[in-house]
Amino acid sequence: MTSNNVKAVDDLVKIISKLPGLGPKSAKRIVLKLINNREELLKNLTNTLAEVYKNVVRCKNCGNLKSTNSNCICASKKYEQICVVENIADMWVIESSGVYKGHYHILGGTLPALESKKNDGLLLSSLINRVKKNSVKEVILATSATIEGQTTAHYIQDSLKDSKVKISKLAQGLPVGGEIEFLDDGTLFSAFKNRGPVSTD
Repeated sequence: MTSNNVKAVDDLVKIISKLPGLGPKSAKRIVLKLINNREELLKNLTNTLAEVYKNVVRCKNCGNLKSTNSNCICASKKYEQICVVENIADMWVIESSGVYKGHYHILGGTLPALESKKNDGLLLSSLINRVKKNSVKEVILATSATIEGQTTAHYIQDSLKDSKVKISKLAQGLPVGGEIEFLDDGTLFSAFKNRGPVSTD
């Protein structure tokens, strides 16, 4: 019985250590905190994780999180702007800055710089469909300033070149090689406010 309990703790430490920014030492401290606060933290965390696992999914249309028994926000109404980001963390950072209040499209990653590789999980075709269906006037490319992020942005630009939609990208303040998730509010504000049209050359 004791060995099984210890194994369960070890397994929990291994799982938590896989989370971003956490290693084995941090994971152990978190696990001990949970165990020492069994009723206040561990029980509530267990119930909440089970609820999320059961009822929260990724929208196949826009990539945002939604409840399994309700429509996503992207289906609620027509909209004129779509901000394209790589992941949900990027969207949360932009939302918290307050610089943009429109709709988002979360790709779920980027296209690889090497053509030999593929990422079939990206919501690229659904982005094109959303632009056409909702008569979107502007698509804001908020992909990271990495090679993969720029490769993805160019692909989207090329896919929408025959449409009348305005395509803009984040401007000055966005460092080369920088990822949206780690930018501060001031940098994001500058990048959004000074965004410019994408060159068609």
